[in-house]
Amino acid sequence: MKRAILCLIVALSVPVFAQQNQAGGTALTIYNTDLAVARTTVNLDLKQGNNEVTTTNVTSHLEPDSVVLRDPTGRHKVQVVEQNYDAAIVTQDWMLEKYEGQTLNFEVSRFDGGAMKTEIVPAKILRAPGLNGGEPLVEVNGKLQFYLPGRPLFPASTDGLLLKPTLRWQIYSPEAESFPAELSYLTHGFNWYATYNVVSSGANAADSGTEPVDIVGWVTMSNNSGTDFADARVKLMAGNVAMVQNGVMDGILGGIGNGARVLAAPQAVSQKAFDDFHLYDLHRTVTLKNGETKQVEFIRAADVPVTRKYVYDGVENLPNGWTANGVWMEENYGLQGTKKVRIELELVNSKKNHLGMPLPAGRMRFYRTDSDGQMEFVGESMIDHTPEDGKVEVSTGTAFDVTGERKRTEFHVDNYAHVIDEAYQITVKNAKDKPVNVDVLEHMFRAANWDVVEKNTPFEKKDSSTVIFPITVPAHGQQQVTYTVHYSW
Repeated sequence: MKRAILCLIVALSVPVFAQQNQAGGTALTIYNTDLAVARTTVNLDLKQGNNEVTTTNVTSHLEPDSVVLRDPTGRHKVQVVEQNYDAAIVTQDWMLEKYEGQTLNFEVSRFDGGAMKTEIVPAKILRAPGLNGGEPLVEVNGKLQFYLPGRPLFPASTDGLLLKPTLRWQIYSPEAESFPAELSYLTHGFNWYATYNVVSSGANAADSGTEPVDIVGWVTMSNNSGTDFADARVKLMAGNVAMVQNGVMDGILGGIGNGARVLAAPQAVSQKAFDDFHLYDLHRTVTLKNGETKQVEFIRAADVPVTRKYVYDGVENLPNGWTANGVWMEENYGLQGTKKVRIELELVNSKKNHLGMPLPAGRMRFYRTDSDGQMEFVGESMIDHTPEDGKVEVSTGTAFDVTGERKRTEFHVDNYAHVIDEAYQITVKNAKDKPVNVDVLEHMFRAANWDVVEKNTPFEKKDSSTVIFPITVPAHGQQQVTYTVHYSW
């Protein structure tokens, strides 16, 4: 692909090749939306007048119109007359297309008498395969065929070979000067996400309650930009950036030898609010090769209190939206039920709980150590971006020994009086050797105006249409919740 940005000046150019200034280094700000800002330093050695400057220190997924070339000190004005970006890196299909209508030699290997023999077969390229996956058409010995006869051998003198994506500028300079310039651009092909490993050492803490856990957070970065980035300073941006569509780390001990010493601990990953997003600085250089995925630890916390609870939400499928009059009068709505009781974990991301750094969205995995010291995986869930003092609530699966059953015992509709009366009986059974606490979740979905007129246990109002009946189910026993709700409209 080639794109040009033209100014009014037409330049006669002398080539100047831009090299990366190793002292300035390379920096990447990676977003979790297949996007990054890449920044590097190039040395400009300009003569008076028009100059042609070329650099290959760019990616295959660069957005050409996002390129900024400037002197970060502001002492030199960089006047770019024209910019060309070429990402058409040489491939076999590109070469075949270049030699359409010409005859090439093909290396053909075949078994002959049990031995592999190679011969050269000439063939004329009538139609190259093309980047759209179309079939080739070649002429071999006066016959047409829709496949290549073997491995094509191209002349070494082929013009226009592009081994790397390339930016070419025509730059006007009023005088001869040399200075390091900053090149920055947006590029696709980068991504990152967070994962959290939560470990509980309580082998028998499988019932509801609060327990301490250890949390280790990792960021996983991937580079599919087509370019290697060596020793790049990396920052990570968390948040949903609009695009137009077209903690405490452990120190490292070492160096024990003559005069034993302790190496300085690496600086912890830090974060700061940036615009309406959060920017995480790794405070280290990272080599991220093309096609590589790399993990870096960014948070480690011990003794974080986590509350474990059971939740029984017996309605499997609630009706979506509202009817014309805002009332669900159909008798069978809300009767599809489940017997599964969810296991839910809750923690507060606060400094008091040894956390407090805003947590980027990602996957949270939970492990528990059993009685013989073996760490076992017990579930995972996704968390959203969580600010400081925010609450993380995740479900890690369903309970084996705790089950529920939901049954409607009464239903009455009076269209003239505009009322509905409905009653339910919910039974939760516990096959464990210990009692468990269960939150029974009920949805008041039939009308906006409702009132629980009868109940056998207190409830808490979670929101305008949801209530929670907290109950304790005895060991090897059961507990019931009964209630009647009166709707009006």
